Amino acid sequence: MKLKKVWLISLVLPLVLGGCSVNSVENQSWDKTFVKSDKVEIKKVSFKNRYGITLVGDLYIPKNASGKLPAVAVSGPFGAVKEQVSGRYAQTIAENGFITLAFDPSYTGESSGEPRHVASPDINTEDFSAAVDFLSNYPNVDAEKIGILGICGFGGFAFNAAAIDTRIKATVTSTMYDMTRVSARGYNDSVDENARYKMKQKLNAQRTIDFKNGNYAQSPGLPNPDQLTDSTPQFMKDYVGYYKSKSRGFHPRSIGSNGGWNTTSSLSLINMPILAYSDEIRTPVLVIHGENAHSRYFSEDAFKKLKGNNKKLMIIPNANHTDLYDNLEKIPFAEIVEFFKKNLK
Repeated sequence: MKLKKVWLISLVLPLVLGGCSVNSVENQSWDKTFVKSDKVEIKKVSFKNRYGITLVGDLYIPKNASGKLPAVAVSGPFGAVKEQVSGRYAQTIAENGFITLAFDPSYTGESSGEPRHVASPDINTEDFSAAVDFLSNYPNVDAEKIGILGICGFGGFAFNAAAIDTRIKATVTSTMYDMTRVSARGYNDSVDENARYKMKQKLNAQRTIDFKNGNYAQSPGLPNPDQLTDSTPQFMKDYVGYYKSKSRGFHPRSIGSNGGWNTTSSLSLINMPILAYSDEIRTPVLVIHGENAHSRYFSEDAFKKLKGNNKKLMIIPNANHTDLYDNLEKIPFAEIVEFFKKNLK
């Protein structure tokens, strides 16, 4: 089959697998925000989701691996790229015998989709299933042993994917946000119906302006470090400390590091709650959150809705939201690996 190249990657030795491509990146300069492991091989991959958007990811493969291995697809946080948190998680899990795929969601990073910087509860859920499509057809993956891991806002989308996609055999969420809940109700459900109506009026007025101007206004995004004040909420300072620091999490393609989402993206998030059927997830789920995270209630409430005895909630002592992005003393990698080993066997 002749592939139409939606995304041009100047790499060598492409391996074509149906509607996707795989390319070696061993000789490329390291562009991640974490230290490269000598225990894994990394390949740049691309594949399409059900909406025809080409997703780009990094495939982490244990060196000297043989036979078919279990696999895990990883994405998040909301506004991040695969060179940040998801890649760190994927690399570490791959060191322990899994094939892992850290991918950029639609409209972000190296993935395609126009206009840029759009979020969608449906399409971002589909992105996880598209990653499962890819892994299910990868020669070295056991298609019956595929899990997913969602971080921050993509923890919520991971829940939604696990509720609809029965191929997903195990799910982990870390420092989860329900982006539809926080968009519609604000933090701690502080936005009532009247306030939400005013918000919808403002967003729909922006649609009219965007159409007239022929482009899409973007939300302000995170402030720069020199714009922080004593009145800035601590969780916002934590985000800035990660995304804006070149010694920690800054990446030129990351929305969190360099701008904001399209303002009108909030409309679909407000109107389409993603956890409506999460109580129908029949496969194992591990929910991880920091004890001191402002977002902790998202995980706790989502966990309460899960049924059965195949669920576990881990609250990490003295950890805030972004500690679970890159603090290796706080991220419970041993428990994550053990969870996947137990449930993808």
